[in-house]
Amino acid sequence: MAAVDEDFNLDLDHPLLTPGLLERREYQLQLADTAYTQHTLVCLPTGLGKTTVSLLVTAYRLDACARSGPSDAQASDRTPVSLLLAPTKPLVSQHASFYREALSIPEEEIVVFTGAVSPEDRIDLWDRARVVVATPQVVENDLIGDRIDLTDVVHLTFDECHRATGEYAYNYIAERYHADAADPLVTGMSASPGGDNEEILTVCSNLGLTTVEVMTEDDADVNAFTYQTDVEWERIELPEEVIEIRDLLNGVIEDRLQRLKSIGVTETTSSGLAQRELNEIRSKLQRLIDADKSDGYEGMSAHAEIMRLRRAVELVETQSVESLRRYFERQRNGARSSGASKAAQRFVSDPDVQAAMKRAETYDDLHPKFRRARILLAQTLGINDGERVIVFTESRDTAETLTDFFSNHFETRKFVGQSDTDGSDGMTQTEQQETLDAFRDGAFEVLVSTSVAEEGLDVPEVDLVLFYEPVPKGIRSIQRKGRTGRGREGHVVVLLAEDTRDEAFFWISRREEKRMEEELRSLKDGAGELRDELGPSTAETKNSEGQSDLESFTAVPDGDASQTDSDRDAGVASTASPTAENAVEIVIDQRELDATIARDLSTRDGLTTRLETLDVGDYVLSDRVVVERKSVDDFLDTIVESDRSLFEQIRDATRSYARPILIVEGEQTALFERRNVHPNAIRGVLASLAVDFGISVLYTQDETGTADLLETIARREQEDTDRTVSVHGEKSTKTLTEQQEYVVSAIAEVGPVTATALLEQFGSVEAVMSASAEDLTSVSGVGDVTANRIRDVVGSEYA
Repeated sequence: MAAVDEDFNLDLDHPLLTPGLLERREYQLQLADTAYTQHTLVCLPTGLGKTTVSLLVTAYRLDACARSGPSDAQASDRTPVSLLLAPTKPLVSQHASFYREALSIPEEEIVVFTGAVSPEDRIDLWDRARVVVATPQVVENDLIGDRIDLTDVVHLTFDECHRATGEYAYNYIAERYHADAADPLVTGMSASPGGDNEEILTVCSNLGLTTVEVMTEDDADVNAFTYQTDVEWERIELPEEVIEIRDLLNGVIEDRLQRLKSIGVTETTSSGLAQRELNEIRSKLQRLIDADKSDGYEGMSAHAEIMRLRRAVELVETQSVESLRRYFERQRNGARSSGASKAAQRFVSDPDVQAAMKRAETYDDLHPKFRRARILLAQTLGINDGERVIVFTESRDTAETLTDFFSNHFETRKFVGQSDTDGSDGMTQTEQQETLDAFRDGAFEVLVSTSVAEEGLDVPEVDLVLFYEPVPKGIRSIQRKGRTGRGREGHVVVLLAEDTRDEAFFWISRREEKRMEEELRSLKDGAGELRDELGPSTAETKNSEGQSDLESFTAVPDGDASQTDSDRDAGVASTASPTAENAVEIVIDQRELDATIARDLSTRDGLTTRLETLDVGDYVLSDRVVVERKSVDDFLDTIVESDRSLFEQIRDATRSYARPILIVEGEQTALFERRNVHPNAIRGVLASLAVDFGISVLYTQDETGTADLLETIARREQEDTDRTVSVHGEKSTKTLTEQQEYVVSAIAEVGPVTATALLEQFGSVEAVMSASAEDLTSVSGVGDVTANRIRDVVGSEYA
């Protein structure tokens, strides 16, 4: 790290800061002072400028590291780079706009990385950027694919860093950064880092943070920039017609629970059971399925119905009858589609569900929340001369219905995510940004948003935040409320339907929120203890020349299998050496990123990984070795129900590579214990793979075992036998004969063996289709039932 004077303090007067743009706030400068010298978790209430803290550190780091020149560890004299990660595309776009405005850096050197930018373009952008603002998944993929190098990144910021748990991409990126960067500095930012010290320590450990800095609204410097937010909870009584629809649906739930009780997986038949109890029921059913018990399959279907019914109840209780109508329509369409599950078909055909559907169709009134919401908007925007209101709702259906409803009285626009859902188009990133810009500029009064606007977005100061329903998570509630009370007193109203799950969410959220506020104050009081637990102080982590000493880095991401217990005790971070000319290379199919294997391999010493969309195989280890990976369940699926059979995949592999390998991942005994596949069928497939195709079938316990095996084979190929990696081969197209067999085998589930017999008997697909039932039964394997089914499919009128 660039040397820092003991009396050094950050200030707003800096050549890389736009003069006069940033407001002087002492608490931000104080936090930035610490974040400039240590890997720091910055905790600050929503709306008080966490991003400004990171920006100050970025400006000073870029300038100091550029002036000091490259360190010995750097691979080149490339200009230092700052990387800011945020969990959503709108947040990335917002941060990029702020950085372009606040930094005296050419706009083209502040670039955005999201999935909308192609991998090839990202390579070029990375090479010329000084600041990169990105979603973590894109950076994770580019690191695995060896498209970017973190060596020259001198400041890495994790926004909304409380997400750094489990398998979230932040954890992998942090591990790579501490291992690869010549001069790392990490800043984590969150208004709600965790519910207790253990959660916060986990986040710090995963990101390699060594100190915690907390500011609350109780601090004098912060209090001067905060305003009182008044929160009201308004109880709404449901009309009798809505209660009748709900009761019909709850009656069906209780009937399905009675079935599950008879199986022995539950003791309750109450429709009010908690989601936790439903999860436990599902686990018990899965165990029955694993034991190949028919009750398990029947029970799982009933469980699926219950989940659909609970969603319908939630919509009619807490959203609107219109949302329920849309939901019912989607369910009807789904039940009519080919391949619809029995649960979906039973759901729409149940008499009580059909009665509920009919009542929903004939209900011509509004949910009482609609009227109350309109009154609150009229009071705020009319009587009280307010300018802006945000309405939050959990349901996109409700967001669209509310937008239409409010538009009759107020200038209103919706703000939803980018993904398309059934019956609803998402918003593009450009549309999202244009909507927020228009809201800031006062082009409209009411923004109706789903959860996409909760987390960190710089929504302008509003006069009212209206929760259409409570949210069951304290973090989300705090983030929503943070949209008001920034520049003046704020007002929050939460609508709560009486005697519904709104009530449960209300108490859950209230308890969590109160606990988190207490934890933040407690975190402030106990920050010193957290610092002690996190590791040595700044002075102890710098050498005599002021450089960071990575040997002293104490944070070890959970589950780092590459380290021994003694390494952890000594506080040694895992490291991955920079790409070397003689490094072993593994080419990975893009679709394998759902597994942890690619991430694991990319962190291993002496290995480089490259991502491609492979036509053949999942991993290429040399010019002659390609690997197809299947979990036990995937292996069984390809035998009985895949569109592209296992044999087709293996055939392509054997045509293109001399030494194809199939890895079956999971307990080997599970091959014969899961699913309703006869053991002899499995043995037959394994025998065919070995004898007919000459392919090696290898078994691994889990993804870590698969990664170990891939590395071993790649090293043998490339180091011991001096082979190079060469990607070749393509999916073979079906021959005319194969296509004919495929068409006939698809008729009424005839199957490939019978299809071959039919074609051999009649000579063409056309002749099979025009044959009479009597002629069809003359073919071996075709009885009266199959023949009549073929005639029904071929001869029946299309409905």
